[in-house]
Amino acid sequence: MLGRPKLLPCLIACASLLWPGALPGQTVAVRHTEGLVHGFLILRTLEGTPLADGDLIQSARGERVTSRLVFRFKDGSIHDETVVYSQRQRFRLISDHVTQKGPAFPQPLDMSIDGGSGQVTVRYSDEHGAQKVESERLDVPPDLANGLILTLLKNVQPGAPPTTVSLVAATPKPRLVKLVITVAGDESFSTGGAARKATHYVLKVEIGGIAGLLAPLLGKQPPDSHVWILGGEAPAFVKSEQPLYVGGPIWRIELVSPVWPRSEPTGQK
Repeated sequence: MLGRPKLLPCLIACASLLWPGALPGQTVAVRHTEGLVHGFLILRTLEGTPLADGDLIQSARGERVTSRLVFRFKDGSIHDETVVYSQRQRFRLISDHVTQKGPAFPQPLDMSIDGGSGQVTVRYSDEHGAQKVESERLDVPPDLANGLILTLLKNVQPGAPPTTVSLVAATPKPRLVKLVITVAGDESFSTGGAARKATHYVLKVEIGGIAGLLAPLLGKQPPDSHVWILGGEAPAFVKSEQPLYVGGPIWRIELVSPVWPRSEPTGQK
């Protein structure tokens, strides 16, 4: 314990020498083009308690895709994200807009990203309820992946080396971070009586710079996220375990099927 006070100053002084800089980002090639989709989702705690019902609504016009993900919480909270991207040879973000409000989110947030100009605008409420606006132009790389993670994971090669993409963290002050994607292996699941396997991906945030070097020591390193993708000729999302906001709990997102009210079979009185 006596030596610990000297540790942080030493790390700070040496950070520029020890930190290798931003990890190189990689745009993901289009292997499977996206089209018309309406998926039904559920958001749960890791213990299985339902929190919100969700819809994934997607449409495509030529090489331009618009995808909206909405979660409506039982307590009235809303998570609403719309991403627009192109899928010409490689996926490229055009714009992203995410809104979070209600009791489920300690800090209401509205963030918009212009993928072409790099303009990021964040509207939020501080601890006193006052409305604040942060607007900043970032030097965004071509691999910016806000709102695109599930799409990209359906197109990466599971046997390829780890993929690194960029993200703008949805915090009051926009921050560009790296997301390192690795493969943890295949895991079995079933649909009805059919056995299947999904690829388990682990997503780790690399903050970078002095902040990234010190984050684990200060207890601020974001937790890893996990996503499971069914492979094959038509890859599909199976489930994920991830926080929806910075510093938030890990929640599970899964596909669900429609549930019909009990009634007599069609044609019977």
